[in-house]
Amino acid sequence: MNKNPITIFGEVLFDHFPDGSRVLGGAPFNVAWHLQAFRQEPHFISRVGQDATGDSVIAAMHKWGMDMSGLQRDSRHPTGVVDIVIEQGEPAYTIVPEQAYDYIDEDELQDTDRPGLLYHGTLSLRQPVSRAALDVLKDAHKGRIFMDVNLREPWWQKDQVLEWLGQADWVKLNHHELAALYPVSGDLKADMRRFVELYRLQGLIVTSGKQGAFATDHQGVSCRVTPGEIAQVIDTVGAGDAFASVMLLGLNLDWPLQITMERAQAFASAMVGQRGATVRDPVFYEPFIAAWDLD
Repeated sequence: MNKNPITIFGEVLFDHFPDGSRVLGGAPFNVAWHLQAFRQEPHFISRVGQDATGDSVIAAMHKWGMDMSGLQRDSRHPTGVVDIVIEQGEPAYTIVPEQAYDYIDEDELQDTDRPGLLYHGTLSLRQPVSRAALDVLKDAHKGRIFMDVNLREPWWQKDQVLEWLGQADWVKLNHHELAALYPVSGDLKADMRRFVELYRLQGLIVTSGKQGAFATDHQGVSCRVTPGEIAQVIDTVGAGDAFASVMLLGLNLDWPLQITMERAQAFASAMVGQRGATVRDPVFYEPFIAAWDLD
């Protein structure tokens, strides 16, 4: 199996739900978690507090067999927290400021000149400290950059996001985020082609909830996938992260775009039947590992 290194940069936090439960999450962490289950051994770079919550993150990563060499500890800022409420079946987020993941320290980075894929989102870049650390990684990186747009009010600025788009090779966002960043015409396929040309991307993925997901690459290959019948939707938290993880997997293993999209949709559809964005039972992943020949 052609397994190149995958580096994941960004937030790790706990999602707090209305019923009092909490689930380990954060888009980059969720992606890294799934990729670990898919036998890719990602290098995850983030920062947690010197607190009991940070200890919980470390314990979970250790039990899951994840590489922890990129996880920093912070004595001044707490481990990340997000409060979630479900409104009309969709999650709404209250993202607490001044969290440890806002202060990923460039001086503590290790092995920055890795090849392969470098994944990052946008939420962890709301503070200049973490932005500077990602800049160091990008400057040294020798492979492709995958940017997973995650616009959360009030934690983003359009000019910054557009700058990062210009540094990316692959971009994933939802249709609302596309409209927030680009003057859409109503013709999604044409808009996506122009977006790829404008930012000189290798590829673009646009997710659109029940309408499915769309992708196009710089060679003009386009495809669409739609979710099938889902027996039970527990919540949609992390569905996009599940999708992104399989897109990265497909890019890493050189799967055709259509096959990658179909597998990403299948996995995201399975994830909405789970509480939260991560699953701690390896058995959940076994059908996908077998079907996709990841052993």
